[in-house]
Amino acid sequence: MDHITVYGAPWCPDCRRSKSFLMDQRVPYRWVDIDADADGRAFVEQLQNGGRTIPTITFEDGSYLLEPSNAELADKLGLQLRAKKTAYGLLILGGGPAGLSAAIYAAREGMDALVLERGALGGQAGATEMIDNYPGFPDGIRGAELASRLVAHAQRYGVEMVSAVDVASVSGDRDCIEAVTATGDRYRAPAALVATGSKYRRLGIPGEDGLIGLGVHFCATCDGPFYRGASEIVVLGGGNSALEEALFLATLAEHVTILTRGDLRASELVVDKVRNHKRITVRTGVDLDAFETREGRLGTVLAHERASGEAIRLEPAAAFVFVGLDPNTAFLRGSVDLDDRGFVRTDDRYRTSLDGLFAAGDVRAGSTKQVGAAAGEGIAALLSVRRWLEDRGEMAAHADEPAA
Repeated sequence: MDHITVYGAPWCPDCRRSKSFLMDQRVPYRWVDIDADADGRAFVEQLQNGGRTIPTITFEDGSYLLEPSNAELADKLGLQLRAKKTAYGLLILGGGPAGLSAAIYAAREGMDALVLERGALGGQAGATEMIDNYPGFPDGIRGAELASRLVAHAQRYGVEMVSAVDVASVSGDRDCIEAVTATGDRYRAPAALVATGSKYRRLGIPGEDGLIGLGVHFCATCDGPFYRGASEIVVLGGGNSALEEALFLATLAEHVTILTRGDLRASELVVDKVRNHKRITVRTGVDLDAFETREGRLGTVLAHERASGEAIRLEPAAAFVFVGLDPNTAFLRGSVDLDDRGFVRTDDRYRTSLDGLFAAGDVRAGSTKQVGAAAGEGIAALLSVRRWLEDRGEMAAHADEPAA
């Protein structure tokens, strides 16, 4: 699957959906806009005997899919969408650093655990270009490498992991926690750990929704290489993630402009790197107004300086948004106590308001939203789960039941 090409058009919602799915799974692909590329359009017509169904997605082995569903794409990519059983000793919802660290320790404790992940195993950490503060890697480590190491470690212990599967709801009683997926599969266990992390926050300005994937992006690692050699890229945000991604994008583009509402809120080391970088300009005290479209893609970023009201008009090749995170907890609403931002409330033992359900990592209220901390919380939460199960006399593996 090293050579995947998506043929489509900017106005096509199914094209955007397929591209988003591939990005979520961290699968590299080449994008061909058949409205702008005559050769690409001719290839699609030849492939379909004159038809123009899009997206048309071609693969290295010569096969192709026409307007595939996410399930069809997942099947083609060889992703496992259903677990082997329906009953486990522990359900882990989320396959990022917190969930995978918990899974490794669960396996070492002899617990029969199942990991369910909506995106790619490794979580959001896998979409980070470089992680400089993870213990044991003095020179830093690429996010994708750290993610693959965590997955390999879990595989070494035989942990069952299923990716590209959304959990739609969680419920429970005194004996069982049940998770229901978006496809209707049901999995149960005496305990479960929520480690679903968080997602990139949107700006909510005019033009944003229609341009996502068409010049407006949330992952520099995934999409930055598309803009190699660009004269200008804009980064929106002033936190650690924004500045670290700006430094990465500056290795690809000739110039990067950072726009942020307030002051820079990153670590002193990162701020110094950005301030002293010859290819990066920082403008603080800026409010974003809108994105404008040109020929189906991002054309203009409109903003203004809050103090003076001076209009700012930039025409970058792309804009990368890093303005915070929202927790992935929609499936928990009505079942678990959440704070006013939607993060899961826990006690000091990582227990939620639902008996038998625990939470760790970025999804938990009060967590530090750091990769190392998430891994540590996953381990600490797992040990708390173990104690809870021991108190109930339920540390034995549970019934093997084939998946429906």
